[in-house]
Amino acid sequence: MSSAADAPQTVAAHPFDRAVALELMPDGRLRGRTSELYWNMISPFGGATAATVLNAILLSPDRQGDPIALTVNFAAPIQPGEFFLEARLARANRSTQHWAVTVVQGMTPDVVVNAVAVFGARRPTWGSTEAVRPETASVDASRRFQAVMKMKWPAMYDVRFALGQVSEEKPNSLTHTWIRDAEPRALDFLSLTAYCDTFAPRIFFRRAQLVPVGTVSLNIYYHVDAADLAGHGTEPVLGVAHGQVGHKGYCDQHAQLWGRKNTLLATTQQMLWYKE
Repeated sequence: MSSAADAPQTVAAHPFDRAVALELMPDGRLRGRTSELYWNMISPFGGATAATVLNAILLSPDRQGDPIALTVNFAAPIQPGEFFLEARLARANRSTQHWAVTVVQGMTPDVVVNAVAVFGARRPTWGSTEAVRPETASVDASRRFQAVMKMKWPAMYDVRFALGQVSEEKPNSLTHTWIRDAEPRALDFLSLTAYCDTFAPRIFFRRAQLVPVGTVSLNIYYHVDAADLAGHGTEPVLGVAHGQVGHKGYCDQHAQLWGRKNTLLATTQQMLWYKE
């Protein structure tokens, strides 16, 4: 299995691959750099950050299997420039590996992100999907998302609303969105991870005003392996998102990401803070 040190020193063709690229340092840490193209309001797009965290594990020579679960806690805004990651294998058994990843930045340095992940090898077994993919409008019949704030990262994606619209006040926050990279890129675990954070905060669908908001914790459960993803190609993913509670400054978000042949690729949850 190759490591970051074995990777060819060529410039990745797709801007997303450049955004999540990591360089192995002599001390064993990995170095990354923020991408202006994937910039949010005051820090990088959280989906790109989560994908970078996952990439740190994928590049490790000790990694075995595919991601099963990932939790990313955003402790502080990442500032423009370089940052460093340490991916540590905390425990492993015959079925799973448990990883801890820390992202630091600055002279001190300060922890800006901490994350945990579970990896494992999937085996042929009985299976069943109880969740049901909803019927919705086609990609061509859906409304293209236009950023309502000064954010750069939305331009890197082709997101279309089949149901719901930002700043359209209604009694629930359910949305159906078609998601794919603006510049075509075959789906893999890195891009799927980023897609999990492309959903606008649910409070924007309940109220006709925009308020400061930010993700505190992002959780992703992966329901497929690399072989399953290989056949998806550049087709859009259907995202079904809704919220359950907004209370005293914090709100949640739950979403499903559906692929070809009604395959549930991943489910994701977030906890976000907001203020009036």
